[in-house]
Amino acid sequence: MGTRRPPVVVVVVAVVAAAVLGLAALAVPGLVTPADPTSTSPDPATPVAANGSLHVCGVNLCNEHDTPIQLRGMSTHGTQWYARCVNDASLDTLADDWNADVLRISTYVQEGGYETDPERFTDLVDTYIDMLTARGMYAIVDWHLLDPGDPTVNLERARTFFTAVAERHGDQDNIIYEVANEPNGVSWQTVKNYHEQIVPVIREHAPDAVVLLGTPGWSSFGVSDGSDESEVVNDPVDASNVMYTFHFYAASHGQEYLDALSRAADQVPVFITEFGTQDYAGEGADDFARSQQYLDLAAEKKISWVNWNFSDDHRSGAVFTEGTCSGGSYGTGSLKEAGRWIRDRIRTPDDF
Repeated sequence: MGTRRPPVVVVVVAVVAAAVLGLAALAVPGLVTPADPTSTSPDPATPVAANGSLHVCGVNLCNEHDTPIQLRGMSTHGTQWYARCVNDASLDTLADDWNADVLRISTYVQEGGYETDPERFTDLVDTYIDMLTARGMYAIVDWHLLDPGDPTVNLERARTFFTAVAERHGDQDNIIYEVANEPNGVSWQTVKNYHEQIVPVIREHAPDAVVLLGTPGWSSFGVSDGSDESEVVNDPVDASNVMYTFHFYAASHGQEYLDALSRAADQVPVFITEFGTQDYAGEGADDFARSQQYLDLAAEKKISWVNWNFSDDHRSGAVFTEGTCSGGSYGTGSLKEAGRWIRDRIRTPDDF
């Protein structure tokens, strides 16, 4: 990701004329001093400093300079299970060693998540946003509906949640809202209707924020439900500054999914808000070759992405070995094979 270099240090070199040794005064090539008009500023220190407020332009995510960009980073696991893995030490590692641009905060609605204690989980999102903001990173606020797959079941909860988050953070440049993780088992018309009800809730307090919209078939543009991207492309949500989400798991989702992603990304703005190098359950053997095909396509088309997941869960899709988050050390020695692979790709220099 974007190289974070320390400020230029001006080195003062004393040149000694060593007459006893009969040496000429030594020249110091390339020395940069404050008076040197050719000196250049270091790269911006953080992703938010480099890009500012984001918006959708055409089929791309663009920064405040109208330049298409690609964000790369990680997704938390469910915060009801793995809140211990998101702390100052782990986020310092993610920001300063991995050079990540973004963290997706996954708030499960069910499975012991938001519905059990709305205030607690909303406060947790606020805390994580503050921690990411302090590090100059972008935050994706993920409403992680999964089962039931019909987002309208949780519409009123979503209204309450996004109202609370947007009221507090709506004036910030670094917040992206993902309103439906993986709709499934319902039609695009049902999903679209949900989106067109929830986007205005966010817009009331965050009028300029980018909003990410889940797609049918577990955010596969319908491929996992036997359809394809044409439903979404031909009948988009009636809202501006929005993008459509795509998820893939390389060991399960082959060429058909890759082709659908490629076609969709030429026609609508796409953000890969979740992917794994394993099977669709986030476990099993890694398929790095197929994963790289997806990431090569994403780089070519400037599709932003986040990887699942930033935890020490026992499954192969979690980047840390079991017990890491209790121990508090997040160095490369604590990474699983998939963690090492994804860290290397997140660290690749940005093209902002």
